[in-house]
Amino acid sequence: MDELLKPFETITLEEMKSVKLMNRTDTKFVTNTSKLYQLLKMAQQDYYVQVIDGERNLDYDTTYFDTTAFDMYNMHQSGHLNRQKIRFRTYCINHLQFMEVKTKNNHGRTKKKRIEVSDMDLNDEEKRQFLHKHLRYDVEKLQPVLSNHFSRVTLVNKGMTERLTIDTGLIFHNVLNGSDKDMGQLVVIELKRDGLVYSPVLQMLRQLRIQPHGFSKYCMGSALTGQDHLPVNRFKCKLIEINKLVNQ
Repeated sequence: MDELLKPFETITLEEMKSVKLMNRTDTKFVTNTSKLYQLLKMAQQDYYVQVIDGERNLDYDTTYFDTTAFDMYNMHQSGHLNRQKIRFRTYCINHLQFMEVKTKNNHGRTKKKRIEVSDMDLNDEEKRQFLHKHLRYDVEKLQPVLSNHFSRVTLVNKGMTERLTIDTGLIFHNVLNGSDKDMGQLVVIELKRDGLVYSPVLQMLRQLRIQPHGFSKYCMGSALTGQDHLPVNRFKCKLIEINKLVNQ
């Protein structure tokens, strides 16, 4: 991976401030590392790669919370477009941690609100006020349910209108039952842009026959780590496709 990223021009976090895209459209793609390497070779001239402290491929830890009735999972699994997720994300390189609430509306746009935190204690008054303002669910009913670890490369197009995140080495851990799932060669790509602006990578993805593919890390991780009481009807086809990619 490091060798493939060396030819890219770099961009810093400071330079990326104009590409925050906190109110955006997201399109996800799922593939394997073999096709990812082809994609990176094709994208070298059109994209910058984000660099932090000299690193281009950064490690992340995430813990998702849900209600005791798994309301957020069930909203997604039932096909509701207007839904929310809450997570704590840690940037391993500098140990910065954020509590984030993601809200997706009926028009397919995603809004993300976040605050920097030092832990995941929901008894903290600042966190509670933040959640009361941005989350529709009762804070008292929230519990940690799933965590994951992955490595992420972030590309920014030279027009500065989009970000492309590329996640590899994904491992899920079910907080409630203790089971783990290593996703092997699976690659999750997410194109984040403000509306339907031109995206150089879309043509590259089509050329490689990498099709749009919904992939919620929270929902897929919960389904794959044996949370037996959760319904998976709408996810069955995706789970079959994902298992094929993982086992290639």
